[in-house]
Amino acid sequence: MLTEPIDIVLVDDHRLFRSGIASLINQVPGYRVLFEASNGQELINKLTPKVKPQIILLDINMPEMDGFLTTQWLRKNYPDIKIIILSMFQDAEKVLGMVKLGVNGYLLKDAEPEEFETALKRVTENEFYYPAFVTKHLLSNFNKPAENVKLNSREIEFLKLVGTELTYKEIADKMCISARTVDGYRDQLFEKLNIKSRVGLVLYAIKNNLIEL
Repeated sequence: MLTEPIDIVLVDDHRLFRSGIASLINQVPGYRVLFEASNGQELINKLTPKVKPQIILLDINMPEMDGFLTTQWLRKNYPDIKIIILSMFQDAEKVLGMVKLGVNGYLLKDAEPEEFETALKRVTENEFYYPAFVTKHLLSNFNKPAENVKLNSREIEFLKLVGTELTYKEIADKMCISARTVDGYRDQLFEKLNIKSRVGLVLYAIKNNLIEL
């Protein structure tokens, strides 16, 4: 049974770079380029509820409307579209800023084609793709949780699912428990691990090898 290919939009102000990425995408089975844009404003002008991709590959440094403003707009207007940053920047401020806005992946423009393909597939499967330098920035800015904490098997299962894009309600369905019970696991782990957010739970899971990047 044939399935529809995953639509991708490229947003970058360098035409030659976009052309190279488009050629690369066309070589990956199951993916195709829906359209291209040179900045966030052009992307907004072309997007409609009926003409939208599953994934947007987005540069940070662009004229008129940069990656930060574009990501904020997308998260408000099209929260279901997945975003992978393609940038030359790997400094902590920009990386952490993008992660906080909820991007699904982060790649450097000089990444190997194999890594690019891996990132596409991970994000397509509702996972995140953050290379080692991104994880390093995240962990170095992460408040150290309580040590020597013992977790039971259900808490560990919950932590693994928190690292996906599933909502808490979907996690509850996956674990065959009520939404209220999931809220209980979350609040219990917040207290146990001295953590205050879902991102914090994900970082704890990464640091303790409960989630593979």
